Amino acid sequence: MESPNRSRLTRRRSGYGSDDLDASDDGDEGDQPKTKKAKLAKAALAKAKAKAKAKQKKKKGDASGSDDDDEDEYNALPIKNSRRITDLDDPTARPPIGSLEECAECHKEFTMTRYTVAADPGPGWLCHACAKAAGIDPFKKVAPRKRKAPTEKRKVVSYEDVERIPTLSGICIKVITEHLEDVEALGDIGVVSMNEILRVIAKARSLTAENSQLFYNVKNTTLTIYDATNLKPDALCALASLNPNLESLRLDYCGLIEGTAVEHWSRSLPHLKRIELLGPFLVRVPAWIKFFESKGPQLTSFLITQSPRFDITCIESLVTQCPNLTELRLKEIGLMADSFLPHIAKLSDLTYLDLSRPKESLGDQAVVDLLAAIGGKLTHLDLSHNAFLSDVFLEDGVLPYTPVLTTLILSGLDDLTDRGVSKFFKAYRKEPPLIHADLSRCHELASDALTGLLDHSGRDLIELNINSWKDTSNDTLMTIALKASRLVRVDISWCREADDFVVKSLLDGCSSLSYIKCYGCNHVTDACPKKVIGNFYSSWAFVADNDSQRGVNIYGVESHVAS
Repeated sequence: MESPNRSRLTRRRSGYGSDDLDASDDGDEGDQPKTKKAKLAKAALAKAKAKAKAKQKKKKGDASGSDDDDEDEYNALPIKNSRRITDLDDPTARPPIGSLEECAECHKEFTMTRYTVAADPGPGWLCHACAKAAGIDPFKKVAPRKRKAPTEKRKVVSYEDVERIPTLSGICIKVITEHLEDVEALGDIGVVSMNEILRVIAKARSLTAENSQLFYNVKNTTLTIYDATNLKPDALCALASLNPNLESLRLDYCGLIEGTAVEHWSRSLPHLKRIELLGPFLVRVPAWIKFFESKGPQLTSFLITQSPRFDITCIESLVTQCPNLTELRLKEIGLMADSFLPHIAKLSDLTYLDLSRPKESLGDQAVVDLLAAIGGKLTHLDLSHNAFLSDVFLEDGVLPYTPVLTTLILSGLDDLTDRGVSKFFKAYRKEPPLIHADLSRCHELASDALTGLLDHSGRDLIELNINSWKDTSNDTLMTIALKASRLVRVDISWCREADDFVVKSLLDGCSSLSYIKCYGCNHVTDACPKKVIGNFYSSWAFVADNDSQRGVNIYGVESHVAS
């Protein structure tokens, strides 16, 4: 009788084996596999055997190096359709690529690929056709994993600031503003320190009806509140009652003020001479008229911004009741028109006049007639954003009738021309020169206008704003520092020819300079620092020669914003 081992060996050498019984299509054990699927299965079988053999050999660490076919073949895991028996025990295990599987949906045989998806619900796998029919795209790429934003962004230091030791008063102010609700009284801290505290509080809008009383005193003659957003009419009435000796009152962002508060001021502030309000939207005509009647000739300064109910009746009452006005601001008044100007022309003592940003522009002739009546004492004139004003009012109004003007603000007048402004400054009197000149956003102005302005007022000019003079040449911009060496603040934004050399010339030539604005100047590069302190000019290639320079801030360099 033939031994079992020899029988198994004989069958394997003759091409028959227990692992190949399913390879024949017709069930005949003696037939060799003829179909393509069977050949693929046989190739997968051989590959699986070789892999199992290598794995087993590595695991056991066979020192003898024996390569006995009988032992290796029957120690390997049996394979069916290129899948291990251990894998069959786990229905969720993924079959190897290239093996034949039966689709769980249509029960057709297909070849496993890397794109084959599992059936849902399982067990089993889906062919590509059934996967697509189920709404699954087997070829869909997995979205890349989003990169987590860094928790700490790299800080680009474009300038080095010198650490300064805080003053004792600065430390006290910081402590007071941080714990304002716990402060019971400020005591006699002085006007300067009080204003500083009010400025810091305004940034946080933390002034309320309760803590505002810390700043009230019967001895106060001047009071400035930089943010009165949270002060309601009752609180504003209390302000007048607790500061009865006020002579000057300034309230910014006082949008909650009503006629009742203004009428209360008429009675409770008998010494008031100057009032400045930003945003008294709700005050109506009767309240204004009553206020003017109560103050009478003692009122010398009336400065309001954004009061849509202030009409021609109000201006008539103001001029009649308060003829001694020296300062008048009617800025952003919706009802402002040429009809206001004949009444204003009766205020012969005016030195300060601001009629900027009306809803409808004033006309050239009306302004000329006004300046002819009151221009002799004017030192400050602001007619910004009166779109209809042109070179005519300069030549026929400002030129002959304003001999002592030191501040001229004509921002946003699109009808001004380069030639007309140049002609005006050449013909204007030489004494006194302008100290503050703002002709920003007058888009037609360029080199000729700037040359005329600098020749006329350059030696005494402290503030210069030529924002949006886009056609001004580089050579003309370089003359600013030569002709206006006393400049403290200068704005050359959107002057397209401004570059690093223009900025350097300003730093070198203007010893009192505190800030430069150069927004929209594409030729000013990252070589320009953000701030210049003492002899330190960051890593800038152009080192200014003025060693006495202190605290020059440079705003608007595009590379600084990008970083």
